[in-house]
Amino acid sequence: MDLQGGYVLLPQPIEKEARGLLEERGLAVVEAENPKKETVLPLMKDARAIVLRTGISIDDELLGIADDLRMISRTGGGVDNVDLDAATKKGVIVTSSLGVNTSSVVEHCCALIFALFKQLFMLDRETRGGNFRVRYQNEPADVGGKTVGVIGFGRIGSGLARVLHDAFGMSVLAYDEYLPADKKREYSSWVDFVPLHTLFSRADVVSVHLPLTDETKGLVGTRYLSLMKPGSFIVNSSRGGVVSEEDLVRALEAGTVKGAGLDVFEHEPPPDDSPVLRCRNVICTPHTAALTAECVVRMATSAVRRTIDLFEGYVPENVANPEVLKQPKWRSLKRTSNS
Repeated sequence: MDLQGGYVLLPQPIEKEARGLLEERGLAVVEAENPKKETVLPLMKDARAIVLRTGISIDDELLGIADDLRMISRTGGGVDNVDLDAATKKGVIVTSSLGVNTSSVVEHCCALIFALFKQLFMLDRETRGGNFRVRYQNEPADVGGKTVGVIGFGRIGSGLARVLHDAFGMSVLAYDEYLPADKKREYSSWVDFVPLHTLFSRADVVSVHLPLTDETKGLVGTRYLSLMKPGSFIVNSSRGGVVSEEDLVRALEAGTVKGAGLDVFEHEPPPDDSPVLRCRNVICTPHTAALTAECVVRMATSAVRRTIDLFEGYVPENVANPEVLKQPKWRSLKRTSNS
């Protein structure tokens, strides 16, 4: 494989298994000392591909430095930290590890939901504080037979719903305005697709699985939180900006929502004075749903394999800007059975 004097750029370290795949193929690898823009900027000129984590955003300025960048391969499932329009204009293929983290995120969501229903955080706190009699307050609740509302019914949302429905007998309400009608019909025997106001008013727990866009920013706010049943919960493992933290804190303090499980925040990391961090009925995890020991290896190796595919003349999987493939420079790429 000819990188024409260039290299694969790693703005951040990747797992040794993934880096080893690049080195086995004889690809030159350059790793930045840190993912700060001023550090990565001079390394962009000779980069032919970037294996990208979340520590830096590849914007128009960085792209403008590159002489012959061909690909940005995200280790994660989203491409929020890539300027897709600028990459497409530059002729850069952008891919993601879409679907690779599904099972890990589903497991994390289940953990948050069970911790909320069983009040594990509160029971742990009280037991450590000497209040063993808290057991008589009967604060935990059963998951079985309750209703989950899933906002966004893609891989993760539908996977979570399937586990909760099949294993615990939960009823499933769903909202997804982009899911094709034929797909909704496939789920119709066990999923009830409803408007958002119906979902929030009927669900015992709401789980959010939406990308952050102009349309979804702040979508989950007072308008819908005020409809939730007493004793209900909300979980967000998608993007922090989809849920208005100010409105959520207000609902938690008022008792409109009993508790929340948040793996994502409007600002990451959240500031020390964030009201969410002060709420005793919120479980906070640091955007770690997909960062299991096994999943980080899967994501990194997936990103590297797509990079190798491109340099071997194949269209990589999960191209986020497929229109770029229409450009003359990519017309010779061969299709694989998965692309």
